[in-house]
Amino acid sequence: MILNISTVLLFGAASALAVKTKSAGGGAAIVLFLFGFFTAGTGAYEPIHNLVQAGADALNDLG
Repeated sequence: MILNISTVLLFGAASALAVKTKSAGGGAAIVLFLFGFFTAGTGAYEPIHNLVQAGADALNDLG
C-alpha cells in the first residue's frame, strides 16, 4: 500500500503542532519556513496574500 501525502499538508500539520506546543527551536523555524515555501507554490498563495494585504491595509488606516 502506498500512501501519498501532500507536502503542504504535511508541513501545515507540523507547523500547527509547533505553534500549539510553543516549541521555539531551530527545527520549528525550518518547518515553518518550508511550510511557507511550499504554500507559495500552490493555488493558496493568492488568497493568503490578499488576506495579509487587507490586514496590513486595515492596520495602516487605523494609524
